[in-house]
Amino acid sequence: MTQTAPPAAASGFSRGQRRALSVLGVSQALGGAGMAAGITVGALLAQDLLRSTSLTGLPAALYTIGAALGAVALGRVCQRFGRRSGLALGNGVAALGSAGVVAGAAARWPALLLVALFVYGAGTVTGLLARYTGADLAPPERRGRAAGIVLFAMTLGAVVGPNLMGPTGAVAEAWGIPRLAGPFLLAVAAYTAAALVLLVWLRPDPLLLARPREPRDAGAEPEPGPRAPGPRGPVLRAPGVITGATVLVVAQLVMIAVMTMTPVHMTGHGQGTQAVGLVIALHVGAMFLPSPLSGLLADRFGGRRVAAAAGAVLLAAGLAAALAPPASVTPLACALVVLGVGWNLALLGGTALITDAAPAENRAAVQGMADVGMSVAGATGGMVSGLVMGGGGYPVLTAAAGALALAVIPAVALSGTRRHPRKGPGAHGGASA
Repeated sequence: MTQTAPPAAASGFSRGQRRALSVLGVSQALGGAGMAAGITVGALLAQDLLRSTSLTGLPAALYTIGAALGAVALGRVCQRFGRRSGLALGNGVAALGSAGVVAGAAARWPALLLVALFVYGAGTVTGLLARYTGADLAPPERRGRAAGIVLFAMTLGAVVGPNLMGPTGAVAEAWGIPRLAGPFLLAVAAYTAAALVLLVWLRPDPLLLARPREPRDAGAEPEPGPRAPGPRGPVLRAPGVITGATVLVVAQLVMIAVMTMTPVHMTGHGQGTQAVGLVIALHVGAMFLPSPLSGLLADRFGGRRVAAAAGAVLLAAGLAAALAPPASVTPLACALVVLGVGWNLALLGGTALITDAAPAENRAAVQGMADVGMSVAGATGGMVSGLVMGGGGYPVLTAAAGALALAVIPAVALSGTRRHPRKGPGAHGGASA
């Protein structure tokens, strides 16, 4: 949906957007390091404390359920008070959850560990919700690229984090904490710093500044007064919202299911934690590194085409992981890289469809609700992945996940989504981000 920025906002648009993207970039890099902790060692911590392979998917299920509830709450906070408040709150809660994980591991208290992982999930959804912030001030034909830049910024922290398993593990052991809890020590510091960066420097708030028809002085922070509390039913049933949410849900389920069990699969076949960290780092890098290109493709060709391509790429990833020799790191790493690329295409394609279909007055809440479905799907994938792997093994899990990814293609093909008319270089076919 095309919105015309008010004159006051338009006069400082370029400088304001550049500043917002810079602040978001710093916070996203920090948050990426925190997010990588749960991806890398969450399942291994659960395996260590619960002594069960079938339950190793429980951490992913818990922190993605936490992400689902966090998406609802943070979407509403952003809608009412702006992006700065919502994103800073999410990072702060994630820091608290990370500290709880460290305490649970140190006390060898599984209940505390699992509750803390649930709280920690707010961090994963915060990093993903930030992609919408990047698009708040962008013209419709550049929203995909703006969202992609924000996601790209997570790459540094997300790639560096898993490779710090050794040093952070050594610090944890020196403090009398289990070695596997080391990455969560890093997460505490990273999420805390991300929250402070947003609170101090994300001014004026991008979402409040982008809202149309609100009188304000040039460069002033908009007043956060009462807003519509959430999306209305017809908005949630809009074809673009439904299709975009379907793409996000399927991609998240597939990615979480495969990613969660890969460390367990590797350690079960004699691979060390450094090899696991390398594979996960490559995977996480592939999740975010292609974001600017995926956003450009969404702007140029539309969200529907990008999402359909994601289904094919995710299928290829699942089959490659299923056929990878258990004792060889390289083929498995390649499969996880392809998995990350497919997820990234689905994320930017689905984001494009949802953002284009949602009206400005409810956009943040609609986006939050879409990410709720994404988080619930991730929780389901995390829980089911352990059961499937325990019963049929890693190849069965990954092949089934890849086959499920094909559901994206008919969902997109059968949708009645139409691009809203607009001017600009990206105004042909599909939906904008």
